[in-house]
Amino acid sequence: MLFNNTQQEQITGAETPFYYYDLNLLNETLDQVTAAADKRGFHVHYALKANFNDRLLDLIQSRGLGADCVSGAEVQKSIDKGFSPDKITFAGVGKSDKEIILALEHGIFAFNVESIQEMEVINELARQQNVIAKVSLRINPNVDAHTHHYITTGLDENKFGVPTSELETAASVIRNAANVSLIGLHFHVGSQITDMNVFKSLCVKVNEWKNWFEERGTQIKVLNVGGGLGIDYQHPDENSIPDFEAYFDIFDKFLERGAHQEVHFELGRAIVAQCGSLVSRVLYTKSGLKKNFLILDAGMTELMRPALYQAYHKIEKVGVSINDAIKNYDVVGPICESSDCFGKEVPLPESKRGDLIAIRSAGAYGEVMSSHYNLREEIRFVYSDEI
Repeated sequence: MLFNNTQQEQITGAETPFYYYDLNLLNETLDQVTAAADKRGFHVHYALKANFNDRLLDLIQSRGLGADCVSGAEVQKSIDKGFSPDKITFAGVGKSDKEIILALEHGIFAFNVESIQEMEVINELARQQNVIAKVSLRINPNVDAHTHHYITTGLDENKFGVPTSELETAASVIRNAANVSLIGLHFHVGSQITDMNVFKSLCVKVNEWKNWFEERGTQIKVLNVGGGLGIDYQHPDENSIPDFEAYFDIFDKFLERGAHQEVHFELGRAIVAQCGSLVSRVLYTKSGLKKNFLILDAGMTELMRPALYQAYHKIEKVGVSINDAIKNYDVVGPICESSDCFGKEVPLPESKRGDLIAIRSAGAYGEVMSSHYNLREEIRFVYSDEI
């Protein structure tokens, strides 16, 4: 369960909905990811797109991780929170001139370049700034991540990365670009990947394309294999921290690299997802001929993932008696959309108006995807060191 008895008493009167962040769990997760990476000489960049809550970023930055950004605002946020510019990567298929100039001014570690045209634009803007832009070329490896099609990024039909059919042209452009320096190759095949064989297949592709460049006289310093490591949404208490040892071990065993080459990762969900939960209150219960509804004061405006692509989150009642009868509910929010639903036929202890409900594993792509649709209020936060 999310809260012990003392904590339950302390949050009973708190205004809902709010995001609850377990900072102790985040620290334990950071302990394990840094230990597993450091002993293999791997570099980890935290993906800000997963969650850019200030207190979480403070903890992550203090542990020496780099930052993986997908917008100019994320680059600036990373700088503001103390991340070293030489540990910041900037990815994304649609970087604007303004965002590129911002990153050039900060002297970030590398741009992850996703098209030949983008390479040309970065080269010209760097020329105007009289600087050399360090870049990693994102290659689309055509590896099936075996995950939801909305969060698959490494297939031929995805918008991300340079297709392999254009690599000859890309290599030529790089050779003739005076203001870019190719330091690495970048790959990312998708998100919420739980099948380790996917990462093994990725290693094979990385080896292939690294060798392709080196055979043509281009030395590659950085092998950036992205992220994508999944979490256990079904059992957040039993498996609260992903198996980073097994994950990094795949790359340690199957990725071919020389003594001069660095291996970089971009992890987001695996670091922050389990430390966050959305806590809501039952506004109303409602029974139809075939359905029972719990109508919460949190909706898709607070947690978009279930409405966006039917993502599963474990839903539990806060404060349960062993004598509570179990009832199946459709757990829904107050937003004027039929898609505003967190789960259908969810077995829960019988609930009533005013009961607290926790939606687990919401630390990634929860707060950051929230909106003010229906003129919803700003999200509130409660942290574990406050209760």
